[in-house]
Amino acid sequence: MGVKMTGKITGFLREYTLGLSVITMIIGLKLFLMGIIWYWFKDLKLSFYTDIINRLADLNFYVLIAGFIILIIGIWYLYSYTKHRRFVLKEIKTNKRSELLKKHGELEDNVKHLPSKYRKMLEEKEEELRIK
Repeated sequence: MGVKMTGKITGFLREYTLGLSVITMIIGLKLFLMGIIWYWFKDLKLSFYTDIINRLADLNFYVLIAGFIILIIGIWYLYSYTKHRRFVLKEIKTNKRSELLKKHGELEDNVKHLPSKYRKMLEEKEEELRIK
């Protein structure tokens, strides 16, 4: 049961990587800004946002660190997603069987990190060029 559930979670995360990475970046940025406002712009008044920052007081150090880490994670996943996606789309454009065969292993590895539609695109291209 544990392996089956892990596969479902991984599949869900893979399908929504783009959206989840953007949401992660937004959350990280908000938390990071909370810490920055507390330490460098204490006189700034942004109503509800600064009220929360003032209530947290010295806990904003942890908010600053957590926000920075979450922001970096979101940026990394967005970068990774776009890098894999760009590579797959570039290599699938080819109409030469030999070119696709050269990069086939690398394509398979990249498709594992992308939503299922990219695997389908690769399978269609393999059928078109009679690979496998």
